[in-house]
Parts: sequence; structure tokens; C-alpha cells
Amino acid sequence: MASPRITLTVPGPEGEREVGISNPDRVLWPEVGITKRELAEYLIAVADPFIAANRHRPVSLERFPEGVGGEAFFSKNPPKGAPDFVEAVTVTYNSGRRHPQLFLGEIASAVWAAQMNTIVFHPWASLATDPDHPIELRIDLDPQPGTGIAEAVTAAHELRAVLREAGLEPWIKTSGNRGLHVFCPIEPTHEFLDVRHAVIAAARELERRMPDAVTTNWWKEERGERIFVDFNQANRDRTMAGAYSPRALPTATVSTPVAWDELDDLDPLAFTVRSIPERLASVGDPWKGFADKPGRVDTLLEWWQRDLDSGLGELPFPPEFPKMPGEPPRVQPSRAKTPGA
Repeated sequence: MASPRITLTVPGPEGEREVGISNPDRVLWPEVGITKRELAEYLIAVADPFIAANRHRPVSLERFPEGVGGEAFFSKNPPKGAPDFVEAVTVTYNSGRRHPQLFLGEIASAVWAAQMNTIVFHPWASLATDPDHPIELRIDLDPQPGTGIAEAVTAAHELRAVLREAGLEPWIKTSGNRGLHVFCPIEPTHEFLDVRHAVIAAARELERRMPDAVTTNWWKEERGERIFVDFNQANRDRTMAGAYSPRALPTATVSTPVAWDELDDLDPLAFTVRSIPERLASVGDPWKGFADKPGRVDTLLEWWQRDLDSGLGELPFPPEFPKMPGEPPRVQPSRAKTPGA
């Protein structure tokens, strides 16, 4: 039997809003018993840092009608009947296709999304006012089999040094799973392909410094027991879970901003929908002031050109992307035909 619909009072930029939640007792995380109502209340509790990190960016909503463990799908454009405060902007995808994409102007939009069983929020790296030019350089440190958070932490410290040498100030958060996300605020002076090349330049420099610990190999069979620097997360419309977004994992972990001096003792599994409000109350938001001093990607693009001149070329794009100039074949090495065979 469905639980009665409730109404939550949600703070907003122009006063309070009333957002209805149907079936509030529906369990979204069965292992820990977290309901749709608790998810909505979590979003209200973390409203300020969540909105500061994700506001006005085109966002994809990852929805789980049957809760974690059930089938999921992505919503990008506002469905019919969406309230007036749920906004959208027209964006262009890599295929050249254009259509409206949701963006979050206030926390009521996120609570409304939770009403639709949204668990993960995937914001773009650009703003709705200028979706073609990223305001964040994003790097995903992805542990491969045989590695884990400890190895990702070691790589993150060295990546911080690399990015600072390039004139950028890195900030870090947990992925909500096994990895780490390193973000740098940047001026919106370049389009996505340029920023992807800047990420590749940083990744290659990190790989040169830590060849046994870090890899930029796109093909899994070539990565070994190393941290993969996922440069393709910098592409247009490829996204990571936003800061303070829950993850669709059994214990309701959250992608959580942390201070650099917290890294060495980090337990990412301790950051959950139930623990983050208390953490914010006790230690505050480590990403406060994130966007105050954006940097530029000029130095990284100089490194990219240096690597091109030395014979290092473009790297593979995801399989759903159109073929890109200079891209190597999208065939994993073990399946590639040997010349003359």
C-alpha cells in the first residue's frame, strides 16, 4: 500500500516553496532503509553547499523508480507537468543534436527531482548561460583491479603538484565509490575539446612521474594494477556525480568534498546520506570559495602542444562519440589486426 503524499517546505532564493513528495516511505536504499522522504530531507539539509557546487549547470538525473538495485534511466529534459521553478537550457551534444537540458537553479528543483526517484545528479562542467565553455577542469582518478583508495590518494597528491605547476588550484572530492575526483575552477575561455586536451596533458605529466602507479591507457587490458586517469570525463555531456550527490550504491554513499589534509586518513564509505549533514555542521564545506579564483588552462595547452610536437597524439574517444580528427582506431589492441597478417 502506497504511503500518503506529504509536502515539504523548501527554502528558496525568493522565499519558501512547498514541494510534494508522493510515496515518501518508498525505500530507495534497501540495505540501509533510506526512503524517498529521507533523501528529500537530506537535499534540504545540504542545500547551500549542494547548490553552490551544482547550480545553473545542465544536469542529467539518474532515476531509480524501484530503488537502488532496480532498473535506472536518465532524464535530461523537463517532463510534462514540471513546476515552474524547474528550468532548462538548450544544449548541443557531440552528435550535433540539440535539445533542452534541465538545470538546477535552487534546491527545490533537486527536491522535486528526488520526488521522481532521482538518486544521482550529473552536472555538466559548464553553465546554462554558456554551455559550450567549461568553468571546471575535471579529472577522474579511477582505481583499477588490484588498486584502491590508498593508491588513488597517492596519485591525487602528485596530481595536485602537477596542476599547481600549471597555474591551477585543485580541489578534491570522493567519487562516492572507490575513486577520487579532482576539480579546478577555470575561466570559460575554451571549449570542451580544448579542456579535454588540457586534462590529457596533465594526465600524461602525472603518468611520466608515476609510470608504475598511473596510466592513461584507454583500453582496460593495458592498464594493469594502476590508477586510470579518465580523460574522457572531460568531454562535452560526459559527467561525474556532482558534489554532495548521493550514489546508487548499497550504503547510500555520497560524492563528498574533502580537504587535502584529510586525504591520507580518508574512509570514503563513511560519507553517506545520513552522515553528511552532521559532517557539514561540524567541519563545514571544504569547497567553500571554490569558484572565487578561477585559473586558466593556457599552460596545460602548451604542454599538450609540446607532447604533440614530440609525437604523442590524440587519445581515443568514447564509442558513442563521432570519429574525431587525429583519433587512433577504436579497436582494443588484442583485437587489432597485425599488419601483413
